[in-house]
Amino acid sequence: MRFIFNMLLAASVVGVASWLARRFPVTAGFIVALPLNTLLVLPLSYVQHGESGNTMVLAKSIFTAVPVTLAFFLPFLFAGKLGLSFWQAYALACLTLGVGFFAHRAVAQWF
Repeated sequence: MRFIFNMLLAASVVGVASWLARRFPVTAGFIVALPLNTLLVLPLSYVQHGESGNTMVLAKSIFTAVPVTLAFFLPFLFAGKLGLSFWQAYALACLTLGVGFFAHRAVAQWF
């Protein structure tokens, strides 16, 4: 049952990102910053929309999103020194990722 849930969740993320790539390639790039998703989404986006322009923007967006998404892990790295519990670190990580999203959008506009 858990495997099926994980499979459906992963498929949903890829499907949503591919759908977003048409209208919001920068946002989709942020979502698919993981290489496995990237390997799946880039060809799916190209095949679905038949235009390489958005797919290229998507690839550039993914490239800029990878370092930003690593910011998610910063609260976990400093949790011991800051005395954070798991949930505090997780909440801070989500907040950090939210801030990183807007930084990503700003940087991605330059490409």
